[in-house]
Amino acid sequence: MQLAACFFLGCGIFLASGYSSFSKSMETLGKKQYQVQHGSCSYTFLLPEADNCRSSSPYVSNAVQRDAPLDYDDSVQRLQLLENIMENNTQWLMKVLNQTTRLELQLLEHSLSTNKLERQISDQTNEITKLQEKNSFLEKRVLEMEDKHMLQLKSIKDEKDQLQVLVARQNSIIEELEKQLVTATVNNSVLQKQQHDLMETVHSLLTMISTPNSKNNFIAKEEQISFKDCAEAFKSGLTTSGIYKLTVSNTAQEKKAYCDMETGGGGWTVIQKREDGSVDFHRTWKEYKMGFGDPAGEYWLGNEFVSQLTNQRRYVLKIQLKDWEGNEAYSLYDQFSLASEEQKYRIYLKGLTGTAGKISSISQPGNDFSTKDADNDKCICKCSQMLTGGWWFDACGPSNLNGMYYPLRQNNNKFNGIKWYYWKGSGYSLKATTMMIRPADF
Repeated sequence: MQLAACFFLGCGIFLASGYSSFSKSMETLGKKQYQVQHGSCSYTFLLPEADNCRSSSPYVSNAVQRDAPLDYDDSVQRLQLLENIMENNTQWLMKVLNQTTRLELQLLEHSLSTNKLERQISDQTNEITKLQEKNSFLEKRVLEMEDKHMLQLKSIKDEKDQLQVLVARQNSIIEELEKQLVTATVNNSVLQKQQHDLMETVHSLLTMISTPNSKNNFIAKEEQISFKDCAEAFKSGLTTSGIYKLTVSNTAQEKKAYCDMETGGGGWTVIQKREDGSVDFHRTWKEYKMGFGDPAGEYWLGNEFVSQLTNQRRYVLKIQLKDWEGNEAYSLYDQFSLASEEQKYRIYLKGLTGTAGKISSISQPGNDFSTKDADNDKCICKCSQMLTGGWWFDACGPSNLNGMYYPLRQNNNKFNGIKWYYWKGSGYSLKATTMMIRPADF
């Protein structure tokens, strides 16, 4: 009975794990070993030997057969105990198998995660390799471009150095040419003046020979008494154009001026005249202040005299212009005056009419007077030195009637010539100009 119980225990264990495949092997005589294969894992269990089962009972096998009256209740209790033990072992095995299954699943998930991570690492490694190759290529390109740019910069620097040398040489040549031009201009002015004086002398001699008893009209006017201006001389009955003596009221200053007694009713005091380039108008501040030239030809009456004259009463200004094609035009200002020397002989003009442009070529509002030694314009370039002559320059401005005198066929594209922009433009140098004033109430 004990053998049966022990054998039944082994069978119970076999039945409890019957949902898996079992393999039994005998290692040694009298020993039982059970191996459980579940998936990729195997489990080995050792059960008590049969001899041990028999020896643990105080009864022998023959006693079961000999003794007729056995204690049946005791055997049933033993059998139930063994069944309980078997059931507990079976539950324990079930738990072990369930835990093993969870571990296998976790291991499988871990393996899958590991494989996925390895693939990601492999992909990232490939990307890094590609990026490194691309970076190496870009670094090589950058180095090549740097070398190329360095060569270009060196070439540009060499060209810049060559251009600087060329500019320096050209500046030296230009300065030398400017000096030669100034010298030639001065010489030309001197020669023209000498020629003019010679022609005047010849004309005077011819006049004296033809009319030995007559007096020159200009000389006759010089012998007359002084007048305040040419308008006063005209009203006194002297209606012939020529040179007259003028004296500013309340001063002892006396000037010789040319009086135009024919244009527009006469009485005009000429304050500037250009006709042949015989007089150099590139003068100093003092010369423009006191006046220069010959009233019988080209001359400037003098800023100081004109300032004093125009501040005693209201005067008008008329500017007459002639080009080399025989055309004439004029600009008439209804009000004209010059400020004092302290105010740099600033010009004031109002009320423009005439045929020499609807816009005044003398910049308004009034500008200060500038000469080659007194720069009072609104330009850093020193307009009087650049354009020559003394004038009321703004930022060099649209006019300069005291610029360089250029003869016919040399008078175009001359920025420093005798210009009146709103009649002939900035590059046309005029043939003749006259600036004259008379009282507004004449």
